[in-house]
Amino acid sequence: MRISFVPPPLEGTISLGIYDENGTLVRVLHQQAELNELTIGPDALVTQWDGKNDDDEDLPAGKYRANGYLVGHLRVEDIGEATPPPVESEPPASVKVRLMPNPLANDKRSIIDLVVGFDSDGSYLKTRDDLPLFMLSDTPNLIRAFITKRSEKSVDVWQDNGASVRQFRISNVDKMMAFDCGEFELK
Repeated sequence: MRISFVPPPLEGTISLGIYDENGTLVRVLHQQAELNELTIGPDALVTQWDGKNDDDEDLPAGKYRANGYLVGHLRVEDIGEATPPPVESEPPASVKVRLMPNPLANDKRSIIDLVVGFDSDGSYLKTRDDLPLFMLSDTPNLIRAFITKRSEKSVDVWQDNGASVRQFRISNVDKMMAFDCGEFELK
């Protein structure tokens, strides 16, 4: 299935996902993709979706939607080994970040829940619904990671590999724009 969209006017990378009728992310089509990784059509960027989920299984017929984020140039500062800040209970699972308005969508500044995720390849920023946005660190064997909001434009991330805890400060997190590629039907 062909999906075309006009990216927001911001330099950066694109993360694009397919969502089912319930708003559940079923497929990550692009993760931190450069514009040249997509097909450039006469009036839009073009990508393809094969109708499958992330486990390479065919999805049922129905309505789906493609949504994405253009992530500007984030600055990652490795603060070094650190002790996580004391918390009275569990650290927050996410922080709210106000994005730049997308002038092509004529929208106001969207707010997203930003989460830190990790896998065998390292840690990354993602949306609450699991769309990966930005790779933070390639530290393997992480056992936990959490995020706190430092300001309107920056967050702090702590990651723990069982032997040490490292802190990262990510600035310019407000330099992102959301975009919607619309709804389509899988038959």
